[in-house]
This record gives sequence, C-alpha cells and structure tokens, in this order.
Amino acid sequence: MSGGVRATGVGSHPGDDQRWFDEAVRVVLGELGEEPGLPYLPEVPGRGATATMTGRGLAVVDGLDADLQPAGWRLTGSSGSPGLDHRRAFSLLAQDLDTLEEQAHGLTGAFKLQVAGPWTLAATVERPRGDKLVADHGARRELAQALAEGVGAHVADVRRRLPSIERLVVQVDEPALAAVVTGSVPTASGFGRHRTVDLPEASQGLEWVLAAIADAGAEPWVHACAPGTPWGLVRGAGARGLSVDVEVLAAADHDVLAAALEAGESVALGLVPGAGGALPSDAHLTERVLRWLDMLGLDPAELPGLVVAPACGLAGADATYARAALALVRTSAANVRAG
Repeated sequence: MSGGVRATGVGSHPGDDQRWFDEAVRVVLGELGEEPGLPYLPEVPGRGATATMTGRGLAVVDGLDADLQPAGWRLTGSSGSPGLDHRRAFSLLAQDLDTLEEQAHGLTGAFKLQVAGPWTLAATVERPRGDKLVADHGARRELAQALAEGVGAHVADVRRRLPSIERLVVQVDEPALAAVVTGSVPTASGFGRHRTVDLPEASQGLEWVLAAIADAGAEPWVHACAPGTPWGLVRGAGARGLSVDVEVLAAADHDVLAAALEAGESVALGLVPGAGGALPSDAHLTERVLRWLDMLGLDPAELPGLVVAPACGLAGADATYARAALALVRTSAANVRAG
C-alpha cells in the first residue's frame, strides 16, 4: 500500500467577502481534515487587494512598508509607517488566522500555509520611485531577505495557534518565477520587458526564504503552474516539495520530479483544472496518477511524498466546483493508497 499519498489544494477559493472565507475554511477542513487530506489556510482574493497573493505576501514581509497605488502595490521604504492598505493587509491576515484557530481547534497531523515567493513579489510590487522591484538588484535582494525574516515569524504564529499540528508545510507561490528568469516581466509602460535575473541570483533569493521556513521547523514547498519554471533550480534552492501543473511540464521536468520523489521529498501533482467544465471521475484521475508514475518507472507504494491536487487555485471557480474538486482529489488519493 502507498500509505503516504495525500490530497490537498493550491490555496485560493472563490468569494468576495469574509463569509466566503469562513466557508472556505469549513470546506477545507471538512474535505481534507482527515487522512488522506492535507488541509491548508485558504485564500479568498476576491475580497480585494489586501487579500490577493501579493497583499497577503506583503502582510508577511518584515521591515518594509507598502501602500496601494492605482497601478498596484508599491513599497514606501522601511520607516515603520505602513500605509492604510498595508495595515489592512496585516489586519486581514490576523483575522483569517483567528478564524482558522477557532475552526481548526484540536486539529492534528499535517497542515499547509501559502505565501507569495520573493520573485513573484518582485515582479508584482513597485519600488518607491516606480516600476517593478525586479528592475532593481538591491531592492529585490532586500525584499527577499525581508520576506525570509517575516515568514519565520508567521510560522511561529501559526504553530502557536495550532499547537497540535505535527507537520507544518509552507508553500511558496512562484507563478512569476519563469517570467523573471526569462526576462518576460513587462515594464510599467507595457511596451518593454525587464532584464533577465540570472539563475544564481534567482536561486539565492529563493534559498533565503526556503531556509527560513526550514529553520522555523516547517517544510518548504514551492508551487508554480507556469510553463518554463526551472524546477531543478527550485529543488536545488532547498524546496522539499514541488507543486506543479502536470499539463505544462517539459520532458526534463519529469526527471526532476522523479528524483524528488525517490529522495523521499513531496511532489503535488496538479491534475484537476482550477475552474470550468465537468470534473473527471475519481477513477479517471486515479488512472492518470498511476500512468504518470508508470511512465517514470515509480512504484506508488514506495512514494510517501506523493500528493494529488488541483493544477492551480480555485478562485475562478464557483463554490460547488471548489468543494467537488477537493472531494475529488481526496477520493483519488485514497484510491492510489489502496492501489
């Protein structure tokens, strides 16, 4: 039996107010709160800029202030005087953790958090004088280090709130990493592209954050669903879990995932669309997992780190689809376990 196979979600859920977040927590705990589930802190970005991946990431960053401009989030320095919207982002994250603490009281086993990665933040947040942080070597370095500092405190806060959790996973979301290392991040005008960040620097920025997670006693994962994500670099930077969209993987990526699984690390296979259309049957999804493993010559009974998941977040789905998608990955993981 492949007893380690689990099911989880990427993180985001549909909705546009706090009631939707409360319901998302209930859905996640209800569908994934017991084996083979890996429950997680949901995100409901439809509530506004303070609840998006970027806003939530800035709520974790330590020592850098930000405010919200018409073009999006912008750093304002390190004066200790965050703008109104940045304070709202802090407050919303704390409120969400209060809700989680109340609903997940007594939860044991494993749990997952998500935080925007340093390169995705650098590609979406502006520097004080304008344009994205990714354009400034010093600014992107400072941001990565501030995120590393803040994520350690975030892990400690969640451990305090969920004291019975035995295994805590922190998933670093890097949807923009591929664009950063290929020079595809658009400039403010939209007519140009920012220069490529070289691979050693990209690795180092990610390494600081992943090491901080590990030092805080949590397990660092990285999620990305963009084609061209350099998974070998991600694993080399210290990720002990790789969360991927199987549909966009290149041939070489499969070798990286196989090596991770054989080393006892985690691989979350994104096989369920984040929104739209009819969901596949659990039998079909189970067969896809088994075929993928067979292609790589891997035995599911020997892979404690295998995880079944949606390919991306569920924010674009409706509530019925989101719940059904989590039920589907849970059932499929149980099928693979029973294999």
